[in-house]
Amino acid sequence: MLEVKELKAGYGRTEVLHGVSLTIPDESVAAVLGHNGAGKTTLVRAVVGIIKPTAGSILFNGEDISRLRPHQRVARGLAYVPQGQQSFGPLTTLENLRLVADGRRRGAALLDEALDMFPALKPLLSRRAGLLSGGQRQQLAIARALITEPSLLILDEPTEGIQPNVVAEIEQTIMKLAARPGMHVLLVEQHIGFALQAAHAYSVLAAGRVSSSGDGGTGAAESVRSAMLI
Repeated sequence: MLEVKELKAGYGRTEVLHGVSLTIPDESVAAVLGHNGAGKTTLVRAVVGIIKPTAGSILFNGEDISRLRPHQRVARGLAYVPQGQQSFGPLTTLENLRLVADGRRRGAALLDEALDMFPALKPLLSRRAGLLSGGQRQQLAIARALITEPSLLILDEPTEGIQPNVVAEIEQTIMKLAARPGMHVLLVEQHIGFALQAAHAYSVLAAGRVSSSGDGGTGAAESVRSAMLI
């Protein structure tokens, strides 16, 4: 589904990624783990086209998308939920969802499907997004991304600042999404327990390089912690 090869990227003259390579297996959840400053967000920003790599390639379904604009990557099936529970605060929950759904051939049906994944949003449709809790805004952000009908959903720190009961709900939703035919999830996290519980495979970034990779599951936690100390 997604293959990153020897990717180098950064900001101005500061290189953050120093030849990162990783693969997301078919129909699975893959986790990218690492501390703040490891290069995780830079990696996903390069994948979705927000920043341009200086070297390497990004293959999506076998196509090199390294030179495509962000909207072209969305059209190919990429969806990105950045960290921070981002939403349009003055708009209601429903208006946030309609911004994406309106104009799509199956817009109304896709909106309903997204709400079915996050039923906690249904009583909040008339509430301004800026008045939602952090967990509710995170669910809204993921629901909005699902309306684009992605085949790869990229979630950057989805548990950041979220209460534990909502973290469990988000994990269950990710597992449901990954069970859909043709759906893949790239989960960028610091929360090791959550990420390994959800992921089939993981890669650890340290100082802009992959320091470890392997199969997911809670049994991998010790190897991940050791790699994150490098």
